[in-house]
Amino acid sequence: MGMTVKQVADLVGISVRTLHHYDEIGLLTPADTSSGGYRIYSDNDLERLQQILFYKELGFPLKRISEIINDPSFNRQEALETQHSMLLEKRRRLDNMIALVEQTIQSAKGEIEMTNEEKFAGFDFSRNPYEQEARDRWGDKAVDDSNQKIGRMTKEEQQTLGEEMNRIYRNLAGLRHKDPASTEVQTAIAEWFRLLNKMGSYSPEAFKGLGQMYVDDERFTKNIDQFGSGLASFMRDAMAIFADNYHS
Repeated sequence: MGMTVKQVADLVGISVRTLHHYDEIGLLTPADTSSGGYRIYSDNDLERLQQILFYKELGFPLKRISEIINDPSFNRQEALETQHSMLLEKRRRLDNMIALVEQTIQSAKGEIEMTNEEKFAGFDFSRNPYEQEARDRWGDKAVDDSNQKIGRMTKEEQQTLGEEMNRIYRNLAGLRHKDPASTEVQTAIAEWFRLLNKMGSYSPEAFKGLGQMYVDDERFTKNIDQFGSGLASFMRDAMAIFADNYHS
């Protein structure tokens, strides 16, 4: 026997409005409706909802989740195994970061001293949580080339790279109220293009596509907009202008 939207909401701990929204965007449309026109959720619908929530926990935006689970080749067993691996990796990274924060608290209290190496021991740039998605978008070769470039870097070089990325983000955040086509902004975005090509191999077209993903993927938007509200959209516009006018 199926469940009503209210029963599912109570079971899962999400709102009725959220379930209605999933139905409206075609992410989770119940198999049946009652004689009164109310949504009725089957066991298969609940399995699909579980998949949605697993992907949400991993930070996937609803648009991307819909693309994944609506793909004719989608396999639930394979998805569960991938999610299991990703969650274990997420736990590993969180455990490392928690340990680093605890050490830093002790250091701030004067209880221990930390070396510069220890201060950054919890940050791991060698693993990319979005790697599989990058492979889906740009192919294996582009991702493998990027991994090889980063893999050849020392830890100090990776740290320097991270600091340079943050510097460019902060610089662009300070320019985000200017015209994206201005010389000042285009000079700054050219720095971003050159830095990305130290890590991978980005054609102007791929660079432009990456900028669009900054807006389409809420994970990127959230991270980038930490440097300044609206920065992701600003970078998308500046990157598109740069790509359209690029001359090698």
